[in-house]
Amino acid sequence: MKSLVIIPTYNEKENIKEIIHSVLKVVPETDILIVDDNSPDGTGKIVKKLMEKDKRIHLIEREGKLGLGTAYVTGFKFAIEKGYDWVIQMDADFSHNPEDIPRFFQYTDEYDLIIGSRYVNGVSVVNWPLSRLFLSYFANLYARIVTGVPVKDLTGGFKCIKSDVLKAIDLDSIKADGYGFQIEINFLAYINGFKIKEIPIIFIDRRAGYSKMSKKIIWEAFWLVLRLRLEKILGKKKIKN
Repeated sequence: MKSLVIIPTYNEKENIKEIIHSVLKVVPETDILIVDDNSPDGTGKIVKKLMEKDKRIHLIEREGKLGLGTAYVTGFKFAIEKGYDWVIQMDADFSHNPEDIPRFFQYTDEYDLIIGSRYVNGVSVVNWPLSRLFLSYFANLYARIVTGVPVKDLTGGFKCIKSDVLKAIDLDSIKADGYGFQIEINFLAYINGFKIKEIPIIFIDRRAGYSKMSKKIIWEAFWLVLRLRLEKILGKKKIKN
């Protein structure tokens, strides 16, 4: 099984070297792709130095801060082009534990999309203020009810996706960012008949750096959920012809 870990970055110099080393230590047979949005703190330069010593590390540098959603789409296209069978998407800030990656692979024979879920077994979030925890929990409840997708953590960003899923959907049609992007990927996988599994993880707020969350991302996700519901009612499925 040929797998690729995709990590989007913007100003992650405090985390990038350690997260790469941690992932490769846990799953040495995988490759890593960093999609960097021209980080002014030199994140890309650090990755380039690591690439000189390790062929498993890859880097795509973009011209500016273009957002999480398009960063993942860029990474997905790279994975398809290079013939990877599975893609793992995760954050650079250790909120997603690299030690959990082998647990995803335990389910790849049976499922097409495996989601690292903060809410499948109650609430498994550490170091969040109550306001953010309530926002995330009820946003997921809202998204699940409106879209009809039976996933408790629709906004989670730690997941393992079969390349067949990425090939089946129209990646260029996905314009959402942040929470909205995660919801849309899960929605498209579900309505196109792919099998989804949630596994419990413990989400720990970032070790270093700062959060990229914004009110714009939250509102974008809110309206996206309504649009996806309408598309479902109308029977629209974003699959390739």
